[in-house]
Amino acid sequence: MEIRPASNFDDVRTMVGPKKPDANVCWCLSYRIPSKQHLALRGPERGEFVRGLCKQEPAPGVLAYDGDDVVGWAAIAPRADTTFARNGKIPHIDDLPVWSLWCVRVRPGFRKHGIVAPLIAGAVDFARDHGAPAVEAYPVDNGNERVNLTLAYAGTRKMFEKAGFEKAADTTAVLDGFPRIIMRRSL
Repeated sequence: MEIRPASNFDDVRTMVGPKKPDANVCWCLSYRIPSKQHLALRGPERGEFVRGLCKQEPAPGVLAYDGDDVVGWAAIAPRADTTFARNGKIPHIDDLPVWSLWCVRVRPGFRKHGIVAPLIAGAVDFARDHGAPAVEAYPVDNGNERVNLTLAYAGTRKMFEKAGFEKAADTTAVLDGFPRIIMRRSL
């Protein structure tokens, strides 16, 4: 498993883009940009916006590769550059300039092959390499209940605990009926 910065637009499109170019899928933008801008971008404009992000430094996240196949995606950025900076349901714990890790996705056909752990570790390393003092994630606290795959992008408490994160705070946010919590890993 190799983890690389998400600077290859075609591979990012494989992981988070739509099957039909004119579809209004997330492209992992819903927490990255203000809601008004997110809703204004339509169809192919969404992909072009992400293409621009892939050319920036730092890249908009990391990708996992199994040989030549892109198999995983993790969105990570400084919290101050995301909508989590202003999210009233997910509070700030302190003034530390943390990075937010809000989306972890594994391609169908590659799930349950041990990709999540190196993908999260790679995202943490990416943030560390860019000066992050800590990384926060906002997974669901689902106990042992099954999470709907459509909404599994946030991850689970157990997944982040295995990656060395600790619960830092509760939130008032809910996803798929499960409370979201703040998990943090100091770097």
